[in-house]
Amino acid sequence: MGQGIPQPALLPALPQSFFARPAELVAPDLIGCLLVKRQEGGELLWGVLVETEAYAQDDPACHGHRRRSPSNETLFGEPGRFYVYVSYGIHHCVNVVTHRVEWANGVLLRAAALPGEPERLAAGPALLARRFAIDRGDDGRPADPAQGLWLAPRPAHLAGLGPADLVQTSRVGISLGQELPWRWYLRASRSVSRRVRGDRQPAAPEAACRSPSH
Repeated sequence: MGQGIPQPALLPALPQSFFARPAELVAPDLIGCLLVKRQEGGELLWGVLVETEAYAQDDPACHGHRRRSPSNETLFGEPGRFYVYVSYGIHHCVNVVTHRVEWANGVLLRAAALPGEPERLAAGPALLARRFAIDRGDDGRPADPAQGLWLAPRPAHLAGLGPADLVQTSRVGISLGQELPWRWYLRASRSVSRRVRGDRQPAAPEAACRSPSH
């Protein structure tokens, strides 16, 4: 089970200003940050984000590219809210809205590494949503501790992550916009859903999953 930390003050939320930027700027900055959910008993389930993708309204792969609808309305709203959609009628995918109101923009949370759990447990958007029990009922929810689901800053041991620690490449599972290099992942992580050809799986244990307090 993911490590529970009973003191919410240890995991403050990222400010809304963090998300009020274009998705292609927010996505790499979210690598190393924490997805946090308060459980029914009050303990916190958290994981280190190790893979993200950016989407924007002028990008043909974006849900808001062609039309605005009740199902994607959240994507046009305030930055810092979760946008949750259903893929292939089966799997939930978790995004956070970015940039500005009235402009569809968001970051897909593709993979996370959870402490003390199998390294591939959340290695993909559907697996991440399943482990954190996030579904359409969470669509539009502000990323805020008061809402029980939020995004926290990088812990101290990941605060120094830079471009050399990340791999930037094309997105996964899309037919349009394939030329945009709008996917990022943590090179040292073994919890990435899909690595670039030639980028070998790290042999070292998952280093990203130490307690945020360390």
